[in-house]
Amino acid sequence: MRTRDEEKIDALKEEAITMIAKEGLNGFSIQKLAKAVGVSPATIYVYYQDKEDLIVSVGAEVTRDMLEHSLKNFTPEMSFGEGLKTQWKNRAQYFIDNPIKVEFVEQLRYSQLYNDVMKKVGGDFKVKMSQFVCGAIEKKEIIKLPFEVYWSVAFAPLYQLIRFHTQGKSYVNDKYELSTRQMTQTLELVLKALKP
Repeated sequence: MRTRDEEKIDALKEEAITMIAKEGLNGFSIQKLAKAVGVSPATIYVYYQDKEDLIVSVGAEVTRDMLEHSLKNFTPEMSFGEGLKTQWKNRAQYFIDNPIKVEFVEQLRYSQLYNDVMKKVGGDFKVKMSQFVCGAIEKKEIIKLPFEVYWSVAFAPLYQLIRFHTQGKSYVNDKYELSTRQMTQTLELVLKALKP
């Protein structure tokens, strides 16, 4: 049995992330990945069972990193306003610093593999978020809403600002860069919308 070559594995992961982010899952193959990294397809099968195993494993690793980053300096016991602000700052920083990884996760999110990715990630993020939101409802900091409505109000405005930033423009401005002031202004409106 061959030993794991961590540098080779890292190169395979990084190239797979980039290829899927740019070309989508349909444009990705083990043969193209092997050629891009300069290894034989057989080498990839030393580390992964098949294409699906590679995508799910790498997807779980990137998703776990993204979720862990969103919870940096966050505890479920925080006030709702402070906790959401912390998450917004963390998510914005991660998304801006890692646009290729974020696009890679977006490609997976709308595929049949996403459930397998999330099973591999585990439930720590869900547990902490549930504690946070349930605590905020109990403390009457926010109204009780269906999950989908809550998530759309709490995070979709941030993701739209990040999208404008990543594109470098908005629908009305040819140049756009996300500022702390605009993020704070948007967060204040979100908090106001969720208050009882």
